Amino acid sequence: MSLKIYLIAGEPSGDLLGSRVMRALKKENSKIQIFGVGGETMTAEGLKSLFDIKDLSVMGFFEVLPNLPKILRHFKEIQQDIDRIQPDIIMTIDSYSFSIRVHKMLKKHGCTIPHVHLVAPQVWAWNKKRAKIIGRFVDHLFCLLPNEPAYFTPYGMPTTFVGHPVIEGGATRGNAAQFRKKYSIPSDKQILCMLPGSRQNEINYLLDDFIQVASNLFENNPDLFVVVPTVKTVGEKIEHKMAQWHVPHLVVYGETDRYNAFAASSAAIAASGTVSLELAIAGVPHLIAYKMNPLTAKLARLVLKIKYVNLLNLIEDKEIIPELLQENCTVPKLTATLYDLINHKKQNTKEALTKLGLHTKQLPSEKIAKTLIKLARKS
Repeated sequence: MSLKIYLIAGEPSGDLLGSRVMRALKKENSKIQIFGVGGETMTAEGLKSLFDIKDLSVMGFFEVLPNLPKILRHFKEIQQDIDRIQPDIIMTIDSYSFSIRVHKMLKKHGCTIPHVHLVAPQVWAWNKKRAKIIGRFVDHLFCLLPNEPAYFTPYGMPTTFVGHPVIEGGATRGNAAQFRKKYSIPSDKQILCMLPGSRQNEINYLLDDFIQVASNLFENNPDLFVVVPTVKTVGEKIEHKMAQWHVPHLVVYGETDRYNAFAASSAAIAASGTVSLELAIAGVPHLIAYKMNPLTAKLARLVLKIKYVNLLNLIEDKEIIPELLQENCTVPKLTATLYDLINHKKQNTKEALTKLGLHTKQLPSEKIAKTLIKLARKS
């Protein structure tokens, strides 16, 4: 009898992790049946997603409110689907706030199937009490950073350090010449990589500013060419917004074009997130920016226990990667910082990347797949 594994990814970052886990699971056991919720990359691996994850790709308390009826309906759909399928194990991926509510709902409903979560909540940044709370609803936790298990094991939380999945991407293997040839971008064009995020609210808050920043830079550098690697959940909105833009630009999809674009870029402007690690590994000088609802930002500042939001800056305890957040995320400041990066500044991220423990012997997805199968067989 084949194992049945239920995966739930609530946003594109989790969807990418989920697709790699699916690939590793099928490599371990071709008879494994995989069900659940995912996006375009998990679908490409063969998942028939229960619903479109676009409704879930929202971040921030006040941003979630308008989408709450849909989200609550999807909770119910997940519960009913799991009742019908009766999988051997359930794993949520990333999106802690959404995922923990899924686990709470299932436990309240009397679900005794083992519950697993991939990507430990950053309790060291937000609230250490979360380490105790997650143990009430999750049976096993996968950690990406080597220091994370120590926050959870004191509460009896079984954990596995798997390494950061950024090492599984192709950020170090991008081909600049191939990218320029494919899209007929002359060698004298200076490429700026623009990454305004993968959530709807990130696009709402950042895209217009990013477009204006690039327009400002184009005035002084007519050889500038903008590339926007994105995902389908927000791609249509980005393409529509940029359709009449006077700056030469290109919107691309998929990992190959994404990493080839990185290799060809002189600099990047990006929404805060894992993409910063990818850009650092690819050696692309970049800044991170972020805006959200002012009330959400105020709440975040009340609970945040850290000086920086960028992981590399946190590790080094200094600003290696410029952070322009909320009231500092203005077009003049973004323009000046990005101009400096394009023309003058290089970023030394090697030491911080080494401290992250990005050189594990086994790929994270492979370790996750082996552990998932082992846990599922025990159930």
